[in-house]
Amino acid sequence: MITPKDINILIACEESQAECLAFRKRGFNAFSCDIQKARFEPQYHIQGDVAPLLAGTTQFTTQDGIQHTVDKWHLILAHPPCTYLCKVSSVHMRINGEIQPERYAKMLEARAFFFDCMGANAPFVAVENPIPMRLARLPRPSCYVQPYWYGEKYSKKTLYWLKNLPPLLPAVTNPVFKEFVKSSRGKYRSRTFPGIANAIADQWGKYILDELNRTENP
Repeated sequence: MITPKDINILIACEESQAECLAFRKRGFNAFSCDIQKARFEPQYHIQGDVAPLLAGTTQFTTQDGIQHTVDKWHLILAHPPCTYLCKVSSVHMRINGEIQPERYAKMLEARAFFFDCMGANAPFVAVENPIPMRLARLPRPSCYVQPYWYGEKYSKKTLYWLKNLPPLLPAVTNPVFKEFVKSSRGKYRSRTFPGIANAIADQWGKYILDELNRTENP
């Protein structure tokens, strides 16, 4: 019988540890990774380049200096930087109608990393980003969420590209009516809302646990 502690989860590009700690509270063996230091729990954070982990590296050292080895990553949930990909930044891409070469090159670099995240070496993968600019030509997302679906009084449409995972469903408890929400600009910027983090850990954690037990014991 597979239990949450048997499931290894990597949250890529996360220094806030919102999702990492949400999974940890539910018993999963989760780690965050970012070039920045951990916001809360260094023993669960890998500070450095996430690329080798996306490619399947399972030996790593957490911020507290302890070395770890896992057999494999079951879920990789990635938050690639969106500065040069998102729709709201497209206003900086052109000046007087002309595409700026330096900005365009950074967009292509960000796009390549986005696809590296989508191709992460794990049976279950989720990649998060805001609405992308057309020029980036990202594939159609699998689903989207809003913070007010999960009890948060903010609006921030967030997209997910999924591999072997179901779309996130709105919460059925603590609803917040849309007319009472406000823009999240400046609030939880580059961080996951607690309500969404808990929904991710609850819904995808249970789904992966059920799937692995089903395939282990058909």
